[in-house]
Amino acid sequence: MKLCEFYPYDFDNGDKIVLASQLGLYIDSVRKDERFANLKGIADLAKVMVKARKHISFHLVYRLLKLVLVLPIATVTVERCFSAMKIIKTNLCNQIGEDFLNVCVTCSVEKEAL
Repeated sequence: MKLCEFYPYDFDNGDKIVLASQLGLYIDSVRKDERFANLKGIADLAKVMVKARKHISFHLVYRLLKLVLVLPIATVTVERCFSAMKIIKTNLCNQIGEDFLNVCVTCSVEKEAL
């Protein structure tokens, strides 16, 4: 429940109330289901949850799980952007306009795609 506080745009107050009850039911359901017995991580949990079709009845739990899975990727992307900006925008190039800086950072971060 504490984790959903970090996502105010994804969980309103009504969702938080429903999520609290869904979590209790979900935990009981998963403990009784043998398909959830030997999971190695959160990604496995998400896969088995979809295969067992529990993502439909516990949609808020599944939404929270998806956000947790995306968090490391989002964090790394932001860090890469700031690192690229630090390299590109030095004291010598301090007069770079915002549009040109965005293009340079995008090119630097997305080298593989380009």
